[in-house]
Amino acid sequence: MKGIILHGGTGTRLRPLTYTDVKQLLPIAGKPISEYALENLIEIGIREVNIVVGSTGSEEVKKYYGNGERWNINISYTYQEKPLGIAHAIGLTREFVGDDNFVVFLGDNFLQDGISTLYRNYESHNYDGMLALVHVRNPEQFGIAEIDGDRIIELVEKPRQPKSDLAIAGVYFLSPAVFDSIDQLKPSGRGEYEITEAYQDMIDRKLKIGYSIISGWFKDTGTVDDFLDCNRLVLDRVSGKSSVTTSLRNVSGRVLMENDTYISDDSRILGPCFIGHGTRIENSYIGPFTSIGSNCHIKDTEIEDSIIMDGSTITLSKNFNLRQSLIGANVNITMNGSGSRTFKLVLGRDSKMEL
Repeated sequence: MKGIILHGGTGTRLRPLTYTDVKQLLPIAGKPISEYALENLIEIGIREVNIVVGSTGSEEVKKYYGNGERWNINISYTYQEKPLGIAHAIGLTREFVGDDNFVVFLGDNFLQDGISTLYRNYESHNYDGMLALVHVRNPEQFGIAEIDGDRIIELVEKPRQPKSDLAIAGVYFLSPAVFDSIDQLKPSGRGEYEITEAYQDMIDRKLKIGYSIISGWFKDTGTVDDFLDCNRLVLDRVSGKSSVTTSLRNVSGRVLMENDTYISDDSRILGPCFIGHGTRIENSYIGPFTSIGSNCHIKDTEIEDSIIMDGSTITLSKNFNLRQSLIGANVNITMNGSGSRTFKLVLGRDSKMEL
């Protein structure tokens, strides 16, 4: 089996971060969200992965993942010039797939329990295609499956009046038979080639299409709120280990710290948290569900429930609190003498702010 990670799209709901950064490379607990997808593929034994990149940040994606040597796999790339939908992106990978079955993973999606159980279900039933489904509260925002027993009756992309709450969870198991279905698709009202319509065509052709309802949580990290929520969920499972240059008496809970992290004696860290290598934290409080990237400098600041990306400097006052904030790489936030406040910020790469 081969693996495909879809890494395109413009990430409009995550702006301003995605004006300068690829949404799938934004970090959750110190690691790009799409790297979790890659690890899920590796866990089921896949050694050949194709990453479909778009016009936004393709070189950054290639620079980060390279040829896959770091993960002891082979990674190749396919370029999708315009964001014409999931089915269109899959159709571009026909040469890579060849005669093999394959699994497609959306690079900005996260499944709590990975895809091992889904893979075993797909393999044991010899399906031509299988969908991962999950119960959601807002089905009108997803591709939705209507089922009857062990059969999928109908698939609809973002229906106005959903007939079920079973959303397609961004993982698609497929055989090469899907390419015949993709070939006959026409653009939907959204101007995209819909993967739901490709699966529906396979159902109509009486191919063996199955589904598996996942039991753990699933996150589509397309918005700031969802991104922060995914960070909370991942940090809630983190195992604490540390390599710091000071006593850990001021660090409590599950805190994952990389090498060369400095925590001053007058700081307090309360997990679950992630702190990247080379980061300095002085006279600050870092509270639960916070991820701080590498080579950051945090001083005189209180932060909770936030993500601070690599190379950022934040020097405020302990009267200032950052909550539920998403701060891009190399951001500089400093004080100008304002009064006591709590802030919720979303700042893109290289921003500068004086409060």
